[in-house]
Amino acid sequence: MGVISFWFSIANHRSLKLPTFSRLLLIALVILGNGFGSPAIAQSQSPVPSQLPMTPRPAAQGTQIQLNGRTLPINWMQWQASGTLRTGITDAGLMQAIGIDLLNTEDASKQPVQWFSPSTASSPTLLTRLANGFRYLDITDLAQQSGWRVQASGSTLQITSPAAKVLAFRQGKQPWGDRLVLDLDRPAPWQVDPQTQEVILTVDAQIDPGVLKAFRSSSGNLVQSVKLESAANQTRIRLGVPAGLRPRVWTLAAPNRIIIDVRPDSLVDRSLLWSPGLRWRQEIVTLGAARFPVVWLEVNPRQPGLSVRPILPNPTTMTGTAPLLQTARQNQVVAAINGGFFNRNNQLPLGAVRRDDRWFSGPILNRGAIAWNAAGEAKFDRLTLQETVITATGQRLPLTHLNSGYVQAGIARYTPDWGSTYLPMADNEILVTVQANRVVGQQAIAKAGSTPIPIPADGYLLVLRSNQSAASAFVPGTLLTLESTTNPPDFARYPYIVAAGPLLLQNRQIVLNAKAEQFSNAFITEKAARSAIGRTANGNFLIVAAHNRLGGSGATLTEMAQLMQQLGAIDAVNLDGGSSTTLYLGGQILDRPARTAARVHNGIGVFVQP
Repeated sequence: MGVISFWFSIANHRSLKLPTFSRLLLIALVILGNGFGSPAIAQSQSPVPSQLPMTPRPAAQGTQIQLNGRTLPINWMQWQASGTLRTGITDAGLMQAIGIDLLNTEDASKQPVQWFSPSTASSPTLLTRLANGFRYLDITDLAQQSGWRVQASGSTLQITSPAAKVLAFRQGKQPWGDRLVLDLDRPAPWQVDPQTQEVILTVDAQIDPGVLKAFRSSSGNLVQSVKLESAANQTRIRLGVPAGLRPRVWTLAAPNRIIIDVRPDSLVDRSLLWSPGLRWRQEIVTLGAARFPVVWLEVNPRQPGLSVRPILPNPTTMTGTAPLLQTARQNQVVAAINGGFFNRNNQLPLGAVRRDDRWFSGPILNRGAIAWNAAGEAKFDRLTLQETVITATGQRLPLTHLNSGYVQAGIARYTPDWGSTYLPMADNEILVTVQANRVVGQQAIAKAGSTPIPIPADGYLLVLRSNQSAASAFVPGTLLTLESTTNPPDFARYPYIVAAGPLLLQNRQIVLNAKAEQFSNAFITEKAARSAIGRTANGNFLIVAAHNRLGGSGATLTEMAQLMQQLGAIDAVNLDGGSSTTLYLGGQILDRPARTAARVHNGIGVFVQP
């Protein structure tokens, strides 16, 4: 930052008192007198700690890697630095394709990793780069030390690791489960593929024929079956495990080993500053006699360059769902969690989604919501939106919903934010077209889903359901006035809103009342995987996914509220859960195998400008 722009930024800082600024300005004039931009000034400046290193213009980049002949969908890039060609691969890609584990760190610009290291103290540290929603780790030195051949070819990065051998395979029962160990003659890439009731570990190493011949299939305390297979230069282990169990796979050196621990409490504690203002946390949280694996992100919404906004699979229409992984990548967010409820049959939203002061979908049933702005201010409460159309004669007609998939008798309103057309949701709807605040047409549609009706770009549609008597108020030429208010009223001042429910916490207290938000008894008593968003006392957001308790089922709504309290939330609202519960970071799903995550209608995304 130049000196002049630096002092102007101080002048614009709202918390700076005028006398303080005057003294600083005087100092600035003295500095300027010594020479603008002089080497002495440049040497005295220290890098801003809240920013990661700028990513140089890529010399090459692509979206797939060819690892030892296999093609994998992984992002990579190369750049020049100090006359050296550097290679970066997304941290998600390194974890999935190579088996590299990320260790805890308080420095977002440096990522220590574990990969066949004697201990965490001797683990290598890789520099980080942010670009297009991904975090790249500089593998240049690690690749050289490991003997990898790395070569870019078009959009593909070719990586060849030295030939390796599996020297031994061991299996033993433990008090907490089972441990399986592969001894190798040297480090080798490995991948884990979790299936429904099977976990497949593939190692880029040829197994010694004697080891394969001596192998005898057996079971363990938790492992139901073990199969050892050899194919070309790979060794594959197939483990039959109970559904939902995710083994921990890790490595050690001297000798080189891949260790598979099959245990219910396999989740490793993590506190990793992924980027400035964004921390990845996970641990097993104790709640009475229950223990829940919880994965969450702590987000500082006031961090420069970071913003939080609702995300949609397709912002041009409110119809449609997609895996959160796909939606997050399309929106180029670095992190995301699933958002509000929706109808899985017609793929329409059932709750509020407001972005940039526009209601893409309106709230329903006075349900819990979060509202926030770019300054990091937020509000958690139950939310309703009341709209009324007023005719030129003063007749007031209340509306039931705005841009919603929730069907109710009365009059609903649909704007261009819903999409270019509206498809009738109930039989015998009467559609009133309004342009420039004047009724221009009226038509009746007998069958739901039969005829898409255009939504005027400079107006809206009024949809009359089981309310034919109201049609007489909307004859063509009628001038209309629209009133719109939220309850609580201050929700209207926030540009971003996502509603799901029920509301869990307010001012540190559990305020759960699912009945008041018109949830069913089945939903209220259900134990399921759950997601939620909360706020801490210092204003940070907690974006949380909690899955089945160890040895049991998922959390109740009350337990989710208690978990949010334990994580430090003072306000919180429940989001859509069950198979929708999905937490995304930098190209990967953190809380579950990606194939088990359901398609969702919307989410809450974290954007970071490098």
